[in-house]
Amino acid sequence: MKRFALLSVFVALTGCAATPGTWGWYVIDPSTPKGMSNITFLLNGFGATILLSVTAAVLSMVIGLMVALPGMSDNRWIRFPSRIYIEFVRAIPLLPMLFWVFYGLPVVLKSMGISVSIDAFWGAIITLAISDSAFTAEIYRSGIQSISKGQTEAAKTVGLNYRQTMRYVILPQAIKRILPPLANQFIYIVKMSAFASVIGMQELTRRANELVVTEYRPLEIYTLLILEYLVLVLIISFFVRWLERKMGSDESR
Repeated sequence: MKRFALLSVFVALTGCAATPGTWGWYVIDPSTPKGMSNITFLLNGFGATILLSVTAAVLSMVIGLMVALPGMSDNRWIRFPSRIYIEFVRAIPLLPMLFWVFYGLPVVLKSMGISVSIDAFWGAIITLAISDSAFTAEIYRSGIQSISKGQTEAAKTVGLNYRQTMRYVILPQAIKRILPPLANQFIYIVKMSAFASVIGMQELTRRANELVVTEYRPLEIYTLLILEYLVLVLIISFFVRWLERKMGSDESR
């Protein structure tokens, strides 16, 4: 029954292509050489999107942890810079930050005597990593503070210092609790990676934009683009659910 329904939808969509001025699903029809070529062109953007998102997410988690740990210090002079960073970064929209990093940062560095060119790939990574690190830092902070103080006191009684306590006692427990919000942030990065298209990054959205310019079929092409992001997000969600179950089963043992 499901196969019949899907076949009916496909026939209806491809059939609409015969009506001039309405639908044009033929541009992404896999049964034609032209449609298959367009689909392949769009799918080739998956690699850049995934690489961009994963690299930015890893950097974001590292920066977020470096910001979160001082933010939990009892010394307000150590805690204050962390709070300033978080509030400042969270207040800046992603697109203006992307433009500033890509166009403005090389100018600032050049004025300091550092000649560095930032391409679209690294401009997008730096922007996404910095923008997301503020939210990741708050996730780390809430997760670490959710661990009872008795765990820290017990670690001290066996002779562990602060770094060892964080590494062997607090963080392993906190990671299990913050995994769902971290996964949400990764999905956020995947979706926000579409902004990289405005500076020439050849990811999914950029390729869709280029195809729209040549085919003049935005509805059909952007529909396929949405489906691509949907599939990517569903794969990430499935992996996170699997990881949660695995970590949960390990914890139960």
